[in-house]
Amino acid sequence: MSENEVLFNMVVEVPRWSNAKMEIATKEPLNPIKQDVKKGKLRYVANVFPHKGYIWNYGALPQTWEDPCHTDKDTKCCGDNDPIDVCDIGTKVCSAGQVIQVKVLGVVALIDEGETDWKVIAINMEDPDASMLNSIEDVQKSRPGHLEATVQWFKKYKVPDGKPENRFAFSGQIRDKDFAIEVIKSTHKYWKALVQKQTDGGEINCTNLSVCESPFRCTENEADDVVTSAPACGEPAPIPSEVDKWHFLSK
Repeated sequence: MSENEVLFNMVVEVPRWSNAKMEIATKEPLNPIKQDVKKGKLRYVANVFPHKGYIWNYGALPQTWEDPCHTDKDTKCCGDNDPIDVCDIGTKVCSAGQVIQVKVLGVVALIDEGETDWKVIAINMEDPDASMLNSIEDVQKSRPGHLEATVQWFKKYKVPDGKPENRFAFSGQIRDKDFAIEVIKSTHKYWKALVQKQTDGGEINCTNLSVCESPFRCTENEADDVVTSAPACGEPAPIPSEVDKWHFLSK
């Protein structure tokens, strides 16, 4: 690793090749990872041929926030009220809740229902190819088709649910590493304002254990109470049979 290399901690929400739509529950104390629910049903992403579920380890960068009151100067859309998303293109399949160090390579600007939803492209630093991949151009050379598949995945993944294709800023072009890091820095700035109560986060629960100068900071005992009050782990629920269906969509 270069002395000037900047690494980020990524929280893995969804392991590669799985379908359950797991995400950081920002409205709950200490923001646990939970499966999203809509209209009383657990949510899954469809298998859009030729892909099985998510095509990377998918997760988020902690200490970032896409402010819904801020209109991005490039996308002309407000933030989506969540931490910034990350796609780890490494070869290792991670587990939900795992924290990995990643090297940022670029970013895609998805426009989801009128909101800016940045998707950072990164690689796990423990991946054997990490030292060789330092830019979007490196990925294009060594993994032909992967970035195109990423854009297509985000474009199509809601179509099986009856929704229109997603659109992108920059015509779906993946911006470079420097651009991505500036996006991360700006979303970190909005997160700092959020946890220091300098901006209104609405229903977001900012309870935390370690952020200095945060009025939402709690004690270790209070954090332990939140964790111990959570329901005990049980056997996983069976995955509905329709989740394993292939969806063949026109280009």
